[in-house]
Amino acid sequence: MSERLDADQPCPVRDGFVWPAEWAPHARTWMCWPCRIEVWNGPEGLLRAKQAFARVARAISSFEPVTMAVRAQDAAEARLACAGKVETFEVPLDDSWARDMGPTFLRGPGGARAAVQWRFNAWGNKYHPYAEDARLATRIAGAAQARVYVAPMICEGGAIHGDGEGTLLTTEQCLLNANRNPDLTRQDVEECLALFTGARRVVWLGDGFSDEETDGHVDNIACFVAPGRAVVGIPAFRSHPDYEPACEAARRLAAAHDAEGRAIEVVELEQPRRTRMDGSGRLLQASYVNFYLANGGLVMPAFDDPNDEKAREALAACFPGRDILQIDALDIVEGGGGIHCITQQEPAAP
Repeated sequence: MSERLDADQPCPVRDGFVWPAEWAPHARTWMCWPCRIEVWNGPEGLLRAKQAFARVARAISSFEPVTMAVRAQDAAEARLACAGKVETFEVPLDDSWARDMGPTFLRGPGGARAAVQWRFNAWGNKYHPYAEDARLATRIAGAAQARVYVAPMICEGGAIHGDGEGTLLTTEQCLLNANRNPDLTRQDVEECLALFTGARRVVWLGDGFSDEETDGHVDNIACFVAPGRAVVGIPAFRSHPDYEPACEAARRLAAAHDAEGRAIEVVELEQPRRTRMDGSGRLLQASYVNFYLANGGLVMPAFDDPNDEKAREALAACFPGRDILQIDALDIVEGGGGIHCITQQEPAAP
C-alpha cells in the first residue's frame, strides 16, 4: 500500500475491533439530506429526492432511531419533511450518500465501538467539491462517541459487504480501479480490508458492470443474508448489459467458501423487468439487492415493476419474521444509488 502500517501503529483488528453483520442489532440509522443539485438533474429532481429520502427515513424510524445529517440551512426543511420522526445532526455536506461517505462502524472488546474513516474521492473524482464529505465519517463517529481509525485506502461503504464472521464481498471494478487505488495490488487491498474490518477472506465478484457512477459497487450486486448464504441480483433478460457480469458474480460466490470454510449458498434474485434510463440517458441502476436491514425490519425498493412483489416474497423468505416495508425508490435511483446507499447502520451496545 502507499502507506503501510508500522508494526506498532494502531488499527482496528490489532485493537480487537471487527465489522459486525448488518443484521446485528443497531443503535440507530444515519442518513444525509440531499443537497447536490446536479446529481438530481435540477431543482425538481432534488425535491423528489428529498421526498423519497424522507419516506425512507420515516419507514426506518418505525424500527429504530434515525439521525439525519443535514446542512444547517436545510435542517428545518428536513425535520418538516420527516414529520418529526428523525433527529438532525447539523454538519457541512457536499452530497447525500451516507453509506459511502459515512463511517464503517466496528464492534470491539466489551461492546466498545469504533469507526473507519476511509479515504474518499467522490467515486473516482466524479464530483467536486467533496472535502466536507471526505471528513463526514470522522464527524459522525465523533457524534456517536466512537474511536476513529483512518484507513490508508480509498473506499466507499457501498463497495464492501460483510457477513460479520470475517467474509467480505467486493468487486475488482471498484477497489482495483485506477480512479481509486492505482498504486495498490489486490493483495494490498485485501491486507487493508483485513486490518480495518477483520476480513479473513475476500471474495471478488468481478467487473464489467454497467454502473459507471460507482464503478460496480457490490451493494447493488450481491449481499449476505446470513452466514454462508448470499443473494445475487440477476437481470431479468439475457440482453441486459449486466446479465453476464451478474451471472459471473453468482458463479464466483457458488465456487467460494467463507472465512469459516462453509460453501456459500447462492440465492438468485430476479431484477426489475422494465429497463429505464436516468436523466442523463444512462441505464438506471435499479436493484432489489439494494435494501436496508433495520431492527426487526427490512426496507426495500419498489420500482413500479412487475417483479416488485416477486422480489418482496424472495427477500421475505430470506428474512423470516421481519416486517418488510417496500418504498418507491425510483427518485433515489435517479441520483445513482438506492436505499442501502442512503443509509448507514450504527451498531448497538450490548
